[in-house]
Amino acid sequence: MTLRWFDGKQPQLAAGVYVDESALVMGDVVIGADSSIWPMAVVRGDVNSIRIGSRTNIQDGSILHVTHDGPYQSGGYALEIGDDVTVGHRVILHGALVGNCCLIGMGAIIMDGAVVGDYSMIGAGALISPGKLLQGGYLWLGQPARRVRELTLQERGQIEYSAAHYVLLQQRHTAAV
Repeated sequence: MTLRWFDGKQPQLAAGVYVDESALVMGDVVIGADSSIWPMAVVRGDVNSIRIGSRTNIQDGSILHVTHDGPYQSGGYALEIGDDVTVGHRVILHGALVGNCCLIGMGAIIMDGAVVGDYSMIGAGALISPGKLLQGGYLWLGQPARRVRELTLQERGQIEYSAAHYVLLQQRHTAAV
């Protein structure tokens, strides 16, 4: 795994965190217990902070970044991801707030200032525009994303299952080392 200091800040990993050896975690990043960062993912907290909750998985090729404080964006945008979140392959999360128990589909893009409510399912390839507020409990699809329908109890269970599955999978990877 590559953990890199930047500007005097070192990534902080809680107990049970798995970071694949080909992933990069840099700067002001805090990752909660039993979370996982998979191959070729980049978590770059160089110009603002990134906070990842517990039991959250960041899958292969995803990019997590932030926006700096400057004349056009006072304070910039940090990135915060809640607990029990599945971030699919090749997702871009940039300066947003993602609630608890969400599933972000493969190739989705969530931009600066967007807020994703708890128990949201973002479809593969969806684009969440800057500053968009997504009410929790719904399926969001499209470019730009729109609310399609309320999640079923089964889909809510699938989101929880996905997060729990990745905790078990990262434990298997850790044991194999």
